Amino acid sequence: MQIGPYQLKNNLIVAPMAGVTDKPFRQLCKKFGAGHAVSEMITSDQSLRAAKKSLNRANFDGELAPISAQIAGSDPAALAEAARYQVANGAQIIDINMGCPVKKVCNKLAGSALLQDEKLVGEILDAVVDAVEVPVTLKTRLGFANGAENIIRVAQRAEQAGIAALAIHGRTREDMYNGDARYELIRAVKQTISIPVIANGDIDSPQKAAHVLNTTGADAIMIGRAAQGRPWIFREIAHYLATGEELPAPQVIEIRDVLLGHLDDLYKFYGEYSGCRIARKHIAWYTKGLHGSNEFRQAMYAEDSTAAQAAFTRQFFDHLLQFGDRLQYNSGLQYQEISAVVDAQ
Repeated sequence: MQIGPYQLKNNLIVAPMAGVTDKPFRQLCKKFGAGHAVSEMITSDQSLRAAKKSLNRANFDGELAPISAQIAGSDPAALAEAARYQVANGAQIIDINMGCPVKKVCNKLAGSALLQDEKLVGEILDAVVDAVEVPVTLKTRLGFANGAENIIRVAQRAEQAGIAALAIHGRTREDMYNGDARYELIRAVKQTISIPVIANGDIDSPQKAAHVLNTTGADAIMIGRAAQGRPWIFREIAHYLATGEELPAPQVIEIRDVLLGHLDDLYKFYGEYSGCRIARKHIAWYTKGLHGSNEFRQAMYAEDSTAAQAAFTRQFFDHLLQFGDRLQYNSGLQYQEISAVVDAQ
């Protein structure tokens, strides 16, 4: 998988997700074998650039290359300036968000709402590509509304503008995250354009990853919600694609140490107060479906210090060892997605 001059180590990519794909999470997914990761959505609004949230989202210090910064907005000039700013900030790839379906983004005619105005889409693509010398990628959906899917025209316009790679979530904005992703339209796009196409949506297992690659003919796959609390999914998929064999469930001790390391990174990145609170959703994702996890989570939410939270988490995983040395999920829950956090794909 190639994006501009950058040869990725494989074709497994971490999807940009608001509130999830911060630097600690991106680095962890890359350790587990993801070939690439895209940052959280960063607004093009200059007035918000100095906000703590924006600074955190644009923190790429020490991150493995290539560094990809996703920008969002609706004004071509503002997006072009935002692209130049993020390149100066260390970004080696700029990703444009035309896929986020949430109301607060779409109400500003950003994210997937842009798909209603193909002329504006073209102006944004041209402006951003012309503004920077690094590769520009695009993340989008099949269209804004069902029955008005315009992804093939958008894809052709993206190729014309010089977009280096196109990631497509197999739903419209109207779908949000309901129903099944439609891969046949992604396949149609792949057959229409020559730039790399990345398939996204509902990829939650090694078998599904292989199915989507075969069905769409895509050059790569992008994984979002299924990696929440399960960053080792990239290791599982890579092994399955290479060998056709499934890896056994990971060992309890390994994931205990992975989670504790992830928590430590979050605490250092966000500080005591925010780190403790941001970590709660990650702990919930890691433990979903494990024995006694409901009771554990309710008690964990009451912990208001990072030290107590980490100690309580360690105790929970040590308790799991009595049921076996490998993670054991309640039937069907290992791939269950938690939708409380906005997934800004």
